[in-house]
Amino acid sequence: MLPSQPLLHAAVFALAVLQALASDTFTAAVYEHAVILPDATDEPVSPDDALALMNKNMDVLEGAIKEAAQQGAHIIVTPEDGIYGWHFTRGTIYPYLEDIPDPAVNWIPCTDPARFAPAPVQERLSCMARNNSIYVVANIGDKKPCNSSDAGCPSDGRYQYNTDVVFDPEGKLVARYHKYNLFRRETQFNYPKEPEAVTFETPFGKFGIFTCFDILFREPALVLVSELQVDTVLFPTAWMNVLPFLTAVEFHSAWAMGMGVNLLSANTHNISLAMTGDGLFTPEGPAAYHYDSGTEEGCLLLAELSARPRLSPTYPPAVNWSSFATSIKKFPGEKDTFLGAVRRDIFTFSELRHKAGNYTVCQGDLCCHLIYRMANKSKDEVYVLGAFDGLHGSLIKYHWQICTLLKCKTTDLNTCGQPVETAQTKFEMFSLSGTFGTNYVFPEVLYSGVQLAPGEFEVLRDGRLKSKHGTSKPLVTVTLFGRLYEKDLPHPLRTAP
Repeated sequence: MLPSQPLLHAAVFALAVLQALASDTFTAAVYEHAVILPDATDEPVSPDDALALMNKNMDVLEGAIKEAAQQGAHIIVTPEDGIYGWHFTRGTIYPYLEDIPDPAVNWIPCTDPARFAPAPVQERLSCMARNNSIYVVANIGDKKPCNSSDAGCPSDGRYQYNTDVVFDPEGKLVARYHKYNLFRRETQFNYPKEPEAVTFETPFGKFGIFTCFDILFREPALVLVSELQVDTVLFPTAWMNVLPFLTAVEFHSAWAMGMGVNLLSANTHNISLAMTGDGLFTPEGPAAYHYDSGTEEGCLLLAELSARPRLSPTYPPAVNWSSFATSIKKFPGEKDTFLGAVRRDIFTFSELRHKAGNYTVCQGDLCCHLIYRMANKSKDEVYVLGAFDGLHGSLIKYHWQICTLLKCKTTDLNTCGQPVETAQTKFEMFSLSGTFGTNYVFPEVLYSGVQLAPGEFEVLRDGRLKSKHGTSKPLVTVTLFGRLYEKDLPHPLRTAP
C-alpha cells in the first residue's frame, strides 16, 4: 500500500529535519532574478493581468527553487520586487497585492487555499516550498483594510506594505515582515507604525529577516543581531550599486563581517539600474558571491554555511574598533589636505604621494590612520586617504563615520570620490584604522572590476583592517564604514498618508 501524500510529505520533512539536526552546517541558496517588468501604465491593470505577470516571474523563480532543492539547499532567498517589479503608484500596485495573514494562524496555503481570501501568489509559493521540501523566501505586497476609527488610515481605506514571506518545507507560512525603512521612491507603500523584529527557529539556527534599505538603520537590523541574537539574516533586496562604498557585494559582505552573522542576500538583476550583486556572506567573509554588469541573466548561488556561526571555532573575536588608532601617541594631521565630495558627502582627503607611507587624516571626531606600501607607483593613478564624520542623506539623514583608502577617478584631485570600477595599482600591504565612536564598523576591500578579496585581509582585535599579504588584484578601495545609529536624525516621512 502506497503512503498518502500528507504522510509522504510529513516523512520527507521529518527526514530533512533529522538530516539538518545531525549537522552544524546547512546549504543555503540565493537567486539573482532578472525581473520581468509590467508595462508602464497610469491606470491599474486587471487582477487577471497582474497575476499573469506575477506567474511569469514565478515560473522563473520556481525553476531556480527546483534546481536549488535538487542540489541539496535547505533554504532559498529570492529578491525584493522579484515577482512584480517596481515603478508603481498606490493605485497601480493594488491589483498585485494580497492580504497576508499573521503566521500565527498556522496556515499552509498549498493544501488549504480557500481558508482566507483568494491568495494565488501565496498558494503557489507555498506549493513551491512544499513540493521541493525547502524553505522559500519571497517578497510580495500585503494589503490591510482600515477605516476612519484609525486616525492613520489612508484615504483609500487600506494600508499597503512591502512584505517578505517565508514558507517552510511543508509549505506553511512561518514569517511575515513589513519593510520598515522604505526607500524614498516607494510611495506605493505605507510605513509600518512600529518596526517588526521578525524571527523564526529552524533546525539550522535562528533566522531573522529584513529588506534592502533596512540594512543601513538600527531597526530592525541591529535589534535582530544584537538583542535577538539571530544566526542568519534573510535579505531580499533590489539594490542599486553606488561606488565607492555601497555596491551590493561590497557592503553586504562587510555588514555580515561587522555584525558577525550570516547574510543571505538576493538581489534583482537590472543592468540599466545598476542592480546586480548577491551572495552568501558570513562573519569570515563571502562563501559565494556574484556580480555581473555585462549580461541580463539571472544567477543561482549555493554554499554550505555554519548553522550557528557564534559557536564556530573560526568565529572572529570581538573588535575594539578605536583601540589602535587612539593608542598612537603622536597623531600629526596632514597639512596639505583638501575637501572632496563622495556624492553629497564632503570628505577630508590627503593624496598618497609616495610608493609607501604613513598618513593620518581627521574630520570631526574621527581620525583615520593608514600605513601602506604599493607594489608600484603609477603616474596614471592617484590614491587618497579620506575621512568623513557626519550626516549622510538629503532627506533621511543618518550618521556615518568613514575611513577610506580609495582610488581617484583620474589624476585630477577634483575627481577623488567619484565612482571608479577599475584600477591598475596593487598594494604590497595596507593597514587602516580610525578613532571610531561606535562598535558598528563594516570592513570593505574592493578590487578592480567590483571584486571582493576573500581571505586576503583580516580585522585585528585592535581595530586595524590589514592585508594578509600583497593584493592579488589592483585595488579600488579599502574602507572602514562606521554607523553611529544614536546620532541619526528623526525620520521625516514615517507617517501614514
